Amino acid sequence: MIVLGVVLLVVGLVANIGLLVTIGVIVAVIGAVLGLFGAVGRPVGGRRFYW
Repeated sequence: MIVLGVVLLVVGLVANIGLLVTIGVIVAVIGAVLGLFGAVGRPVGGRRFYW
């Protein structure tokens, strides 16, 4: 999810599309939060770890 966010961010910056940049940042932040929760062992959505 973090990789998808970064890809959307880069494509949005290269193509100068503000909506893609915004979506890319949001997806990357959500991916980072889910990854952090999974790394500390906190269950996320019923799963013990999140990749």
